[in-house]
Amino acid sequence: MAKAFEDSLSELQADMVDITLEYAFDKADKIFIYCSCENDVMFFSFFYEINGVIIHCHKLKEIDDSYDVSIKRQDAVLDIGFEDLEKMKKLFKDNEREMPTEIKLIYDVKKNKLKAEYSYDLKYSNTDNLIAMDICEQWFDEVAKNNG
Repeated sequence: MAKAFEDSLSELQADMVDITLEYAFDKADKIFIYCSCENDVMFFSFFYEINGVIIHCHKLKEIDDSYDVSIKRQDAVLDIGFEDLEKMKKLFKDNEREMPTEIKLIYDVKKNKLKAEYSYDLKYSNTDNLIAMDICEQWFDEVAKNNG
């Protein structure tokens, strides 16, 4: 049963990577995917490293004008990411495992290597002034700072 769980989890994570890589026209060097699930509030977002630049998904046109960053395209990726996150939540529940409150996926495209970091601590729902997007932005800032 553990093997089936791990395989299913890997498939869902791979789907998240695939859809975010496709969004960047397969030009990303690294993909950073942020998932959060606290108190039934789910959040999914992603950003990239392209040519040494850490950049938000909606700003890809700043690197190359050929990127399609339309709201329709962004929504399509977010919809799939949320669907995968819902499936992940169900997978953990069905296997009687605790769902992480935070999942950070880092995919190195050139090395074809995925690193996953899971946290079970509350990050924002126990505060009065933070939301999931704030935590994701903090991660973005940290990655950008460490990259420069």
